[in-house]
Amino acid sequence: MRRIPALLTVLVAALALAVPAQAAPGLTATYSRIGNTGKFVVANSGTTAVTGWSIKFDLPAGTTVSNVQNATTTRTGNRVTLTPAYYINTIQPGRNTEPYSPTFTLSAAGDPTACTINGANCDGSGDPPPPAAPVSASFSLSGTTAKFVVNNNTDSALADWSIVFTLPSGVTASGAQHGSLTQNGTQVTLIPAFYNKTVAARGSTEPYSPTFTLSSAVEPVTCRVNNVNCDGSPDTPPSAPGGLASPVKTTRTVSLTWNASSPGSLPVAGYEVYNGSAVAASVTTTSATVTGLNPNTAYTFTVKAKDTRGTLSAASTALSVTTNNPADDTQPPTAPGNLRSTGKDAGSVTLAWNASTDNRGVANYDVYVGTAVRATVTGTTATISGLAPSTAYTFTVRARDLYDNVSAASAALTVTTSDIVGGYAKVGYFVQWGIYGRQYFVRNIDTTGAAARLTHINYAFANIDPVNLTCLQGVTKGTSPNPQDPNQGDGAGDAEADYSRPMSAGQSVDGVADSGWESLRGNYNQLKKLKAKHPHLKVLISLGGWTYSKYFSDVASTDAARKKFVTSCLDVYIKGNLPTYNGAGGPGTAAGIFDGIDLDWEWPGAEGHAGNHVSPNDKRNNTLLIQEFRRQLDALGATTGKRYQLTAFTPADPAKVDAGWELAPVGQALDIFNVQGYDFHGAGSDNSWEPNRTGHAGNLVTDVDDPYPFHFSDEIAIQKYLDAGINPRKLTIGLAFYGRGWKGVTAGGKNGEWQAAQGAANGQFAEEAGTRGYSNLVASVPNCTVHHDEQAGATYCFQGNGGEWWTFDDTWSIARKTAWLKSKGLLGAMIWEMSGDTGTLMSAVHNDLQ
Repeated sequence: MRRIPALLTVLVAALALAVPAQAAPGLTATYSRIGNTGKFVVANSGTTAVTGWSIKFDLPAGTTVSNVQNATTTRTGNRVTLTPAYYINTIQPGRNTEPYSPTFTLSAAGDPTACTINGANCDGSGDPPPPAAPVSASFSLSGTTAKFVVNNNTDSALADWSIVFTLPSGVTASGAQHGSLTQNGTQVTLIPAFYNKTVAARGSTEPYSPTFTLSSAVEPVTCRVNNVNCDGSPDTPPSAPGGLASPVKTTRTVSLTWNASSPGSLPVAGYEVYNGSAVAASVTTTSATVTGLNPNTAYTFTVKAKDTRGTLSAASTALSVTTNNPADDTQPPTAPGNLRSTGKDAGSVTLAWNASTDNRGVANYDVYVGTAVRATVTGTTATISGLAPSTAYTFTVRARDLYDNVSAASAALTVTTSDIVGGYAKVGYFVQWGIYGRQYFVRNIDTTGAAARLTHINYAFANIDPVNLTCLQGVTKGTSPNPQDPNQGDGAGDAEADYSRPMSAGQSVDGVADSGWESLRGNYNQLKKLKAKHPHLKVLISLGGWTYSKYFSDVASTDAARKKFVTSCLDVYIKGNLPTYNGAGGPGTAAGIFDGIDLDWEWPGAEGHAGNHVSPNDKRNNTLLIQEFRRQLDALGATTGKRYQLTAFTPADPAKVDAGWELAPVGQALDIFNVQGYDFHGAGSDNSWEPNRTGHAGNLVTDVDDPYPFHFSDEIAIQKYLDAGINPRKLTIGLAFYGRGWKGVTAGGKNGEWQAAQGAANGQFAEEAGTRGYSNLVASVPNCTVHHDEQAGATYCFQGNGGEWWTFDDTWSIARKTAWLKSKGLLGAMIWEMSGDTGTLMSAVHNDLQ
């Protein structure tokens, strides 16, 4: 363990400090103190007079200077500058400042440190003290209570800071005061509270320095403040790797092994393998195979360790290796036998096989997924990761001997990865804006019993920056009130609700109110608390939605745009680097909250919200965007040891599927298709949809009475995906925890089904005509008689001729739909959205999907 020294300078009672030749030869300053009275005697031992001098020194925090005689003083933080009176500003050779030496009174008995006169050591010894690191942090421990004091060693205020430190394995940090903690494995990020983000010039965070509790009384292994070592020391690289050897070589490859390097200032992140002066491989383990070499040729290899900042160690001792001559052997190995799976999960398959034989020796094995090599190993086992859940993969293995003769392929083995959940998925959307008019908080997910029953929460919605084409966060800007405004969602977002708004005790999952000074507040902090209480829950950030899908076509349009967009989304939501907003946010503040990404592009290649950008290339680009998300999520997971989920909200309309979805390749990347199972019909809040005729919003099968030339149903929607070969264990069907309503409905048909209407009924909220949450609907629409359409599998209610007609899901329709999805072998159900239910519907979903 690398100890983090306390950043304290030694206090000196009497210092005689002199200046090197370039400053003022022979000038020294000797300090003495009697009680609280300090004195500097400045002497000139040189041969010429010195005119113009000053002394700078540090005092303990909180100590002040007053009653200065024969000089003046100024102070910045703990740093004091003493300037002599004019009559002692010149000191003749061989003379000193007596009897007019500067004196002063200290508020507490203490002595200066880091004393310099004209920039040189006051006692004339050695080189002047090196400048202090611009920012440093001292760590102290009392029992299991830890504390960091951050010091600003400059003459300007420090605007912001954060500390990243690592703890020994198994040690946790919690209960932060004057700051907030985020821990990911052994790494902990400490973000200051709002009131101590700024550190005064030459000042510190005292008396509001962050404290926290450790599960064991240990010191950090490594510590960085604003990306420099906490103790101000320069970075030290890892040690050079040792024991470089080549256990196996072929005609075109050389396998290398070496001993692990010891870390320097930072942990070892990986190794660079050099072929001569060129990097031949970058790995995170202590072995590598260099490929693409020429037969019967000598090569020289070295290895350097690399820390998490990219600092390289010295090179290992060089190793010379000559590749084999292919003329020495032309006989291939036997094919590997008995290829089998010894384990699998949602994202990986572990394989084993019987060893091949060869007259000169087997070098390694290539593991194929389909026709592509996914791994090369020297043993007879391999774990192939980066796979999708509920997906069939076909594997073969070929042996390679020391002369690059390749065997025939093993017998093929097909393995289907595990489901993303055990049992049935229950995916619920939580809407960002629900904390306002709906007064539905993250806490309500818990108090209604939903949190214990859901498998996933999708947080809706995140927007796309219209200028930078990145994930947009850190702004609070509402949408325009006109739903047909083509720019309605441009630049909109609600960082206030996301992570800035303090929650009261009654709004908090654990009953603890926010103080308003935390770096993480709002819905995100409550989701963090909810996950701590219900560790089985996966929380995904949903990107887009109806109003925020305008720029998806743009961010998907080119490879560069896709990479930029995906990188920005992972940085904000998965790594948790929130923009600073109203004293909240900062690096790592949201780390660990989101377990993946939910894509809600409505709709690629087809009409959606007014003003949405649509391109004939959307269908292909949608696939490439999803694949880029999968690639970057897997790459990040390889460094964190966690598999991040990727889901999408996908259309029920077969025409929209055809316009925007290449289902087969997308199915290799997505974990869940959340298929829309609602909004088949409705009046719309502005009567722009179907205001003149009632209709089912979420019927299970096609209603034989449906007069429209196009028909929607859950059955039609799901069959489109099954016909494309999507594994049913990747499909959920949407349930509506709300209703769609019309007014002025003419009696006829089956109690108002498919009858004339006079527009959207009054909604739960003035701006949402035609829509009510389920619990509000059953409580607030009087005399609405509930009917169940047995043939269509749909629920509705009707007040009578000229009254309101509402279509919605209830426990009856949920029972029909869950029984049907189970018969189809589907993964489960998705819910839009949780605020509409006080517990009745979620209980039905849970009880039916056991």
